[in-house]
Amino acid sequence: MGQITLIATAAMGLESIVADEVRALGYDCQVDNGKVMFVADERAICRTNLWLRTADRVKVKVGEFRATTFDELFEQTKALPWAQFLPVDAQFPVVGKSVKSTLFSVSDCQAIVKKAIVEHLKQHYGVSWFEETGALFRIEVALHKDVATLTIDTSGAGLHKRGYRVKQGEAPLKETLAAALVRLTNWTPDRPFVDPFCGSGTIAIEAALIGQNIAPGFNRDFVSEQWSWIPPHLWDEAREEAEDLARYDQPLHIVGFDIDHRMVDIAKTNAQEAGLADLITFKQMQMKDFRTKEEYGVIVGNPPYSERLGEKEEVEQLYREMGKTFAALDTWSIYILTSHRHFEQLYGKQATKRRKLFNGFIETQYYQFWGPRPPRY
Repeated sequence: MGQITLIATAAMGLESIVADEVRALGYDCQVDNGKVMFVADERAICRTNLWLRTADRVKVKVGEFRATTFDELFEQTKALPWAQFLPVDAQFPVVGKSVKSTLFSVSDCQAIVKKAIVEHLKQHYGVSWFEETGALFRIEVALHKDVATLTIDTSGAGLHKRGYRVKQGEAPLKETLAAALVRLTNWTPDRPFVDPFCGSGTIAIEAALIGQNIAPGFNRDFVSEQWSWIPPHLWDEAREEAEDLARYDQPLHIVGFDIDHRMVDIAKTNAQEAGLADLITFKQMQMKDFRTKEEYGVIVGNPPYSERLGEKEEVEQLYREMGKTFAALDTWSIYILTSHRHFEQLYGKQATKRRKLFNGFIETQYYQFWGPRPPRY
């Protein structure tokens, strides 16, 4: 196959973290809104799907061109090297989106792209009908300001689906965002880590995966494993690499607690499914009851935001209590994600740094209160 262009898609605000992960795997990349682009070989499809903690998906970029008419869309799509990627029996559904573009009818764009790909494959394979009974190649046509980008999804289920979340609460945090929250801290595996609003345990579980350098995609499958042009031995080698790089003997001190005992039970079940039950302590406790003699720890919390009417006073009181409780932790670093615009005033302290992130469609700030660096011994 040779060199191909890959795109790791990212939620708004996480692009630079995804880019750091791509570079850590040894690939030079370019960063754009919502995506990180890099050129690599087929092996990179296996490695990035297994290792990227904060990306949404990995896609193959087949082509990009300007199109303001359906004729242009058809002809330029047809001219792309589809047979290089799609075998004669490929299933290739087409999905689409259009933003600020002349061609705004997504259903029409999807139909035209599908027809153009069929015409290309007819000429290449010399057949007039495609059964589409083989491996799945989900194609997307994305139009933005009249530029069409055509991609094939290599991931299947989104990369946030690690395979360990058996149960979840009402407002679950995506695993990719949870991993980003941990990555944005100064935590190292030799320091205590606490999530005081653990919910279904996602932040604590992602911290444990990071702490032991376990590839987040290690226990799941990817749609591109069925593609004939990616030799199975590349997937085997990528999984062997992940196994070799995992630090299963790294001791961790990770605690998650929640006021709701049902969520604590769910968190324990999820940690067990992830194979991390022995590494994380989950317990029922109110945040204001948290006390510790440990030093230089890190707290990462995703507390309630008061998005619903009637919850505002309760949530604001929680934020005040949080400020008082955490004030005693003078060597700890505290990181809190919330959409509440007056969090700092309620907490009683100005953050060292703030970062805008999106939790689903909710615009939030990640408030970072940095503690002192641990002494070097």
